[in-house]
Amino acid sequence: MAREFQRGHKAKISDLTAGTDLYVGVQIAAPGLTFDISCFGLDADEQLSDDRYFIFFNQPKSPEESIQLLGAQSGDTESFRVTLDRIPAAIQKLSFTATLDGAGQMSQIGPGYIRIVAGGEEVVRYAFTGSEFSTERAVMLGDFYLKDVWRFAAVGQGFDGGLDALLKRIAGEVAEEAAPPAAARASAPGFAPPAQAT
Repeated sequence: MAREFQRGHKAKISDLTAGTDLYVGVQIAAPGLTFDISCFGLDADEQLSDDRYFIFFNQPKSPEESIQLLGAQSGDTESFRVTLDRIPAAIQKLSFTATLDGAGQMSQIGPGYIRIVAGGEEVVRYAFTGSEFSTERAVMLGDFYLKDVWRFAAVGQGFDGGLDALLKRIAGEVAEEAAPPAAARASAPGFAPPAQAT
């Protein structure tokens, strides 16, 4: 049974699942609006210090493929595969975002969510609606962050300036590549997207 998160809720990934090869689904829609859904791999200063960790439609995977854009599936507008035990040590946070492409504002969106699926089973969902926003044109939906262990936070923070405002917050210098962390235990569920929605 999936845990339902509200804005601001946080949990250790290990409290949600033993899995480290995870599916992240985002569902967001509004009539006539188009969204770009991305993942930013940030360093310890919460900066995008390596552009190769800006995962979006033009760059669908990180160099070691620990973060991959999968496309729309299983009822999700966009989805990702995140392999936590392959993420380089320099990347301390993964921020999943949605920005409007063209006119509109986040108050116009219908019910949406970001969810984590492990081994085909949804383990957590953070649902949101347009009523939580006003004139924002970009929103940080949820974060995976490393604080002794990987954790998930439901964020729901909007930015009026859209992608430009979001990028200003996380723009940084290019850093040198670090060695990947050691592999995790093997008894965890493997990667599997959720069952197809009916």
